[in-house]
Amino acid sequence: MTPSRIGLLCSRIRVEEKLLLQAFRARGAEPERIDDDEVVLDIRGPAGAPPRWDVVFDRSLSQTRALAALRVLEAQGVTTVNTAAVVATCGDKLATSAALAGRGLPSPRTLVAFTPEAALRAIEELGYPVVIKPAVGSWGRMVSRLNDRDAAEAVLEHKRALGSAADSVYYIQEHVDKPGRDIRSFVVGGETICAIYRESEHWITNTARGGHASNCPVTAEIDRLSLGAADAVGGGMVAVDLLERGDGELLISEVNHTMEFRNSIATTGVDIPGRMADHVLSLARTSATVGAAS
Repeated sequence: MTPSRIGLLCSRIRVEEKLLLQAFRARGAEPERIDDDEVVLDIRGPAGAPPRWDVVFDRSLSQTRALAALRVLEAQGVTTVNTAAVVATCGDKLATSAALAGRGLPSPRTLVAFTPEAALRAIEELGYPVVIKPAVGSWGRMVSRLNDRDAAEAVLEHKRALGSAADSVYYIQEHVDKPGRDIRSFVVGGETICAIYRESEHWITNTARGGHASNCPVTAEIDRLSLGAADAVGGGMVAVDLLERGDGELLISEVNHTMEFRNSIATTGVDIPGRMADHVLSLARTSATVGAAS
């Protein structure tokens, strides 16, 4: 059987990428690194030739580069994971919230405004405390909890002064008084393979901000919401962030398209990179079969 031709789109080889490469090699596959600093892509693809890869697996740190590259590759007929559509939705919190709402999935109440004055009205409609986030961003950066009007006015003035197009969209959510933790689940190819609690004394519980990971059993409700969230954004391989209300209700906070997992393998006992590699290889086999038949 012809070996699968896999491209790994990446910015640098972090711990996660090293683990993924090890998983592919253990399965007899050697992905070709596509360095997003160096690559040049022709939208039309190689003239008269089939696509260079069966599958391109996106692990780029830049959402902008990833989205552009995936769109070009898909135009050439390359199967991508995740797809450009998934990256576009997950990389924009507003788009994610809209996708979740369109499926009737539970998430924190979210208001969107376009001027500081309207944003202040939205904040006071929700009631303090509230959370204001950039629509595009990760690792809990630039996320603020506003406890009173003074704090709200200060942050809104700061965003006005920044003056960028992104800062003219005010994405405001109710503050969920979670029990010192949130939940991150991992969905690969339509299956919730595991989940972790992320615990912290700080209200932002991201492990990138010092949160501690521990195993979280995948309950029927976690599975239902995780699969629903993944399907809402277009499927593939995603990490779903869930918040717990005091009464135990779960809300979907965010869906992440380039998931980090280094702290979750030993914690859950699940071979996360192996499961990811298996999914990519399955897509590659399907792609190669379809290509051979066409």
